[in-house]
Amino acid sequence: MQIQVNTDHTIQGHEALIAHASRVIEHALSRFSAHITRVEIHLTDENGAKSGLKDMRCMLEARLEGRQPIAVTHEAATVFEAIDGAAGKLVRLIEHTLGRLHDRNDHRTAGV
Repeated sequence: MQIQVNTDHTIQGHEALIAHASRVIEHALSRFSAHITRVEIHLTDENGAKSGLKDMRCMLEARLEGRQPIAVTHEAATVFEAIDGAAGKLVRLIEHTLGRLHDRNDHRTAGV
């Protein structure tokens, strides 16, 4: 599973942030790694230089093998909270997506 981190011009894409984001995604998605080819992380500060509640945004796009990409977003007060929240949402979406695929395959084989 390849992980790519992108930040806007207001977020410093320093090594610690990239390492944290990669670690969180690898840990959260480890059980799905056989189905995921790539995850893109997009970090943005919605208010720029101004501060505010939930102004950090993390968008995660996962490319599942043989399927269209899926994406989630999460906004939080800090970039680290945004990454953690988006990772949780992505896990639930992948569980749902792969579960539906598994259920569909079970229905096909049950009629045989």
